[in-house]
Amino acid sequence: MRIERVAGFPVAGEAGLYWLGQAGFWIETGAHRIVIDPYLSDSLARKYVGKPNDHRRMMPPPVEIEALPRPDIVLITHAHTDHMDPETLAPLAARFPGLPFVVPAAKLAVARERIGAGAVLVPVDAGDEIAPLPGVQVHVFAAAHEVAETDEAGRHLFLGYGIVGPRLRIYHSGDCIPFDGLSDAIARFGPDIALLPVNGRDELRLSAGVPGNFTLSEAVSLSDNIPYLVPHHFGMFAFNTIDPAEIDVEMERHKGRPTILRPRTGETLKVI
Repeated sequence: MRIERVAGFPVAGEAGLYWLGQAGFWIETGAHRIVIDPYLSDSLARKYVGKPNDHRRMMPPPVEIEALPRPDIVLITHAHTDHMDPETLAPLAARFPGLPFVVPAAKLAVARERIGAGAVLVPVDAGDEIAPLPGVQVHVFAAAHEVAETDEAGRHLFLGYGIVGPRLRIYHSGDCIPFDGLSDAIARFGPDIALLPVNGRDELRLSAGVPGNFTLSEAVSLSDNIPYLVPHHFGMFAFNTIDPAEIDVEMERHKGRPTILRPRTGETLKVI
């Protein structure tokens, strides 16, 4: 397997990845279309207008919600609005009746409120394995967005997903930092491509209520047995990003596994 960059949105039937910004991706398995954590509105800027961290977008949506073709399934890793956005997900549910949304079982009520009363919701928890589409399996992983939180029933608030399709084996960690057992769990799954956040973390952001993620070096280290690393969760909000140039420097510096591919808006990472 190799990956090449091509301009434009993925072609149906051709395996590849298209970055939607932040942690969002459109994934073509070669047979199905999967969306993860799309944030295509400006809902957070309106929510936080006038606040110190005002959540203004640094990049416009690479595609309008109304222009998206019908996906086969949508995966949501957790309930933070830049991942479970009502102004993106509710319009998708309204446009495409019957479209299934895989959501954390611990946040099922929140998902119902944000996506819509009539939406098809598939609640999952860490350790689950589902086959939501013919020829596609989804493995559900625990994630730790600073901490590995659970609800009173022991269900995880933050999830990652492993997607197995006809030509792709992808791990999307959701928002996550390193924690005991994560590396072994990823190794057992054996992805070809890791989609990992790289905006990092620090006490200043945490004290402002902004939990963090992997640093770039942690993401590279976690992917040392994976062919490709596609970093994400940068370039959206000025208070919670790294300079994309840092990723480019690491792309040039790093030798061996993983091959680092910084996603660019308007461009497909096509699997050959």
